[in-house]
Amino acid sequence: LVAELRLDRDRHLKYFRMSAEQMDHILSLIGGHLSRQTTNYRQSIQPKQRLAVTLRFLGTGESFTNLPFQYHLEKSTIAESVHMTCRAIEEQMMASQFPRPTEHMWRAIASKFWEKWNFPNCIGAIDGKHVTIMSPAHSGSLFFNYKRTFSIVLLALADAEYRFTFVQVRDFGKTSDGGVFSGSALGRGMEAKTLSVPADCPLPGSGVQGPLPYTMVGDAAFPLKTYLMRPFPGNRIQMFNYRLSRARMVVECAFGILSSRWRVLHTRINVKPDNADSIVTAACILHNFLTNPLDNQRWLDEAEERGEVLAPATNMGGNRGCREAYDVREKLCTFFSFPEGRVSWQDNMV
Repeated sequence: LVAELRLDRDRHLKYFRMSAEQMDHILSLIGGHLSRQTTNYRQSIQPKQRLAVTLRFLGTGESFTNLPFQYHLEKSTIAESVHMTCRAIEEQMMASQFPRPTEHMWRAIASKFWEKWNFPNCIGAIDGKHVTIMSPAHSGSLFFNYKRTFSIVLLALADAEYRFTFVQVRDFGKTSDGGVFSGSALGRGMEAKTLSVPADCPLPGSGVQGPLPYTMVGDAAFPLKTYLMRPFPGNRIQMFNYRLSRARMVVECAFGILSSRWRVLHTRINVKPDNADSIVTAACILHNFLTNPLDNQRWLDEAEERGEVLAPATNMGGNRGCREAYDVREKLCTFFSFPEGRVSWQDNMV
């Protein structure tokens, strides 16, 4: 089947969610970690077959009970191949797809956010996504979330072109997005100022407000910080909330592209939580590896047709934050009312 699909580019892309060339590239990176010794009793499974099984599982979410009929492998072999391949992707590709942030990287992201989404000094859009899993044995209510399902939380920071710059997949479903962020490496790093975020600088074309910090944007589930802007309660400052929501929807669209390509995220994953973490992390790494600005709209259109684009979060929690964070937000509101803070016809689009 795999050999036949390689002869038809479109069918290969539809079946494996990537081209044959991209599949070969991934195999060259992780193939050595998927090999097992052939013995007199059993022929080992080829790395290419393990990768094919894993990509089909990620792309469809089919169960380990159905996949054996397609690949003539035992259920236990299918499960072992999927877990082995996801761990290999995580170990061998994480560093290249999620490099340690640098000051130059943050500045480039902020420039793209201002150019494409009209929000200044923005270094990323942050949000959490619940990935549904089967109820783990003896877990009580740890994984039970407000949607009344069992889940793990994917916390992600996305740049202006729908690529993830940070992901964390290890938190219980009952934890709020704000709680996950506070305990994450990203939250602790931003608080301790150890992530090479550039120093405060004036907003584009304006020095009236003075230097302002680089900041992330998130919904009302996150706390207000100098490095994390959230909406004003209600519609008190309509232009600020519009601009922030415009930038924040980047991460929602990134989740839409991720789940549209890897449809296992729309199923109830029936594996242990540790293996589920590895599966979701591998999907995020492959998302970054495959993301092409020219293809993003196609994946977004497919997700929208199926009604899978995530809805914005409702206003949750109080308008909490320190005095410095309030000042930053007020200055941004003032900036948006100035001529240099306005943009072209895009601001009038709904």
